Amino acid sequence: MQSCDADIIIIGTGPAGLGAAFQLSSQAPGLSILMIDREAYCSGGLLNDCKQNYSYPIGFAEDIWSREEAERLLPLVEERLQPAVKEKHNLSVYQRRAERLGVSLLDVRQAHVGTDRSKELILRLRGELEARGVRFMLEREVADIFDEQGRAGVVMAGGETLRCRKVLAAPGRKGFAFLQQVMERMGIAYIDNVVDIGIRVETRLENYPIVTDYYDPKFLFPEKVRTFCTNSGHARVVLEQYHGFSLVNGHAFSEQRTGNNLANFALLKTIGLKNPVRSGQQMAVFLARLANEIGGGKPIMQRVGDFRMGRRSNSETFNDDLFSFPPTCPVSAGDLGLVVPAKIMRHLWGALKKLDTIVPGVLHPSTIMYYPEIKMYANKPAFLDPFFRVTDNVYMAGDGAGTSRGITGAWASGIRVAEGIGAAGLAH
Repeated sequence: MQSCDADIIIIGTGPAGLGAAFQLSSQAPGLSILMIDREAYCSGGLLNDCKQNYSYPIGFAEDIWSREEAERLLPLVEERLQPAVKEKHNLSVYQRRAERLGVSLLDVRQAHVGTDRSKELILRLRGELEARGVRFMLEREVADIFDEQGRAGVVMAGGETLRCRKVLAAPGRKGFAFLQQVMERMGIAYIDNVVDIGIRVETRLENYPIVTDYYDPKFLFPEKVRTFCTNSGHARVVLEQYHGFSLVNGHAFSEQRTGNNLANFALLKTIGLKNPVRSGQQMAVFLARLANEIGGGKPIMQRVGDFRMGRRSNSETFNDDLFSFPPTCPVSAGDLGLVVPAKIMRHLWGALKKLDTIVPGVLHPSTIMYYPEIKMYANKPAFLDPFFRVTDNVYMAGDGAGTSRGITGAWASGIRVAEGIGAAGLAH
């Protein structure tokens, strides 16, 4: 039998992989752990903005997480990330307004690091793991995973094979296509019918003043629409590059940076498709590519004032308008009505109108709506046990595997994998 290159190989250095590595190295210091990432830094939420939520169910897939289990592990997540939890003010005022409209505003413990300081956190975490003997293989890509004859491992891009006793695949949202290919090749059943599709809203801080009281307000609207990833202070909308298309997202710098008097947030609708749908992820990809095609290779942005008037935005809308502010992500001016499916747009617009009653001003004519913002993290495998095992020696966790929807949930997912490996006897 060939020797192992490591006891455990972890694909991805995001929160799920880090959570597993910390837990494994704590419960079994003698284990050989190798973490592999195609980036120089983990490229998920830890690097980009690094917003953390410490209240269930935010960030957790409720079908596989109970409140009791999440609250058992969240203190372990907090112990490693050492968050500075933000204060909230006037929450009851906004909650009463929301309740009158059939909307919920959740009270969530939150922390925010900021894009400008996130590398410091990542380097601290990596240094702590390296001090425990964990090895890192960065800027190297995994092409495949195998589990054959009691021995697991990975095949690297270029053909090199690395063998181990257990594999954890935790490549994050951008790894959804990789995980899907692996599951199809290995014959692992998975659910691929849920996806979040929506817009990112950017406005002046004075038009969304709730962020001075509650950094990332979590509104739940009817029709499965919710706010997500609010940014303020020095906030900006950014592009995320995928294979053949771009999506929008939002970042914010830390409080050490001078603010730009803007705020942005995502408004997402969860789509649960029924048979005979082939793939919710592919539906999302087609919608994203359509928007990029109509936008000349970029996403589309439209002012609220133009949308209300039923006319497209154009370049003059963003350069010469007296009450405007320049977009922080100058993509293609256009008409969302041409690219967003009508039912989705109707529900998003209905939620925005409710939000404008709760926080008057958000639908100011100058407000910008960017499309598409899509979260593709629902390729959920058919797990064999509560520890996210998919074959005898392979585990999958994190946003890309549908076990979480954010940093803290992903980290907790990694802890559960480590506990499963310990329960299997490897970590004793």
